[in-house]
Amino acid sequence: MILKSQMSIRLLMLAFLLTALPLAAQSKKPWTPPRTPWGAPDLQGVWTSDDARGVPLQRPQQFGDRRELSDEEFAERSRRDAETRSDMKAAAGTFVGEVGTRTLRQTSLIVDPLDGRTPPTTPEAQRRAALTAAARAALPASWEDRSISDRCITRGVLGVLPTIYGNGLQIVQNQGFVAITLEMIHETRLIPLDGRPHLPARMKMYMGDARGRWDGDTLVIDTTNFTDRTAVGQTPTSEAFHLVERLTRVAADTISYQATIEDPQAWVRPWTIALPLTTQPGYRLFPYECHEGNYALRNILSAARMEERAVEDAIAKGLPPPPSSPWQGNDLFLPTDPSFGRPR
Repeated sequence: MILKSQMSIRLLMLAFLLTALPLAAQSKKPWTPPRTPWGAPDLQGVWTSDDARGVPLQRPQQFGDRRELSDEEFAERSRRDAETRSDMKAAAGTFVGEVGTRTLRQTSLIVDPLDGRTPPTTPEAQRRAALTAAARAALPASWEDRSISDRCITRGVLGVLPTIYGNGLQIVQNQGFVAITLEMIHETRLIPLDGRPHLPARMKMYMGDARGRWDGDTLVIDTTNFTDRTAVGQTPTSEAFHLVERLTRVAADTISYQATIEDPQAWVRPWTIALPLTTQPGYRLFPYECHEGNYALRNILSAARMEERAVEDAIAKGLPPPPSSPWQGNDLFLPTDPSFGRPR
């Protein structure tokens, strides 16, 4: 009887294991992205890079080649992010800083090179950057002496990278095109998927000429035909600028975004950034009417003329000219410290 009981228990255990195995295998089944009615991966929706705002573009050197924080470092960043979110909830006004709802382990947005830092710039890029810096240090003679961002023309094709606010984007699709609308300066990139060639090389645009294709579940966007009037960070780009982006929906609320930047006239080698685009509770895009009620350029130029008159008057009276401190603007994608100075 004891032997029969032991055999019965073993049989029951075996039956349970055989029943549980399919369930265990099912629980490890990879996530399948949703599909459009015509069978393409569905990337549509409103997304934001706010979650990545707490990650610096370039990796602080103390992390070396590490792409992720340790548990202790992650806990510290989580604490700081929680305090920043609390600050933002208590803030008031139109342009309060925006923060995400998740804390990321990334040590930098740059993932290639291995040290997480931009490659060295070329002598030509250094020359152009020096000319730009010198022009910014002087009083602007006209609106053309200000950046295209100051002039509400464009934030650039990499406007997906997080800054202090306006980090949203909306994606819509049909069988022949993908459209990506950026919240900041409300630009829309229309990306054909039909295999057509790029425009002739003589046709240059601020946002470039994009062409898309599907590589499995990944949307690959190849963009060329840029002008030489844009920049990545504070490095001016040239007409040789070439951008390859990859968007893969990896969860119901997350798109993995990766971009490889290549410009042999600006950097000695290509480099790559990566970040998640996520959904946030209640998140929506706001109109970015950059020109409406924007007195920045008018005030900058009128103040420059006033300062010139003040200098002339001082010289005429034999007095030292007043100190000059023209506004330098902010051409960086990210603040130097994404926590806005919160103690590390």
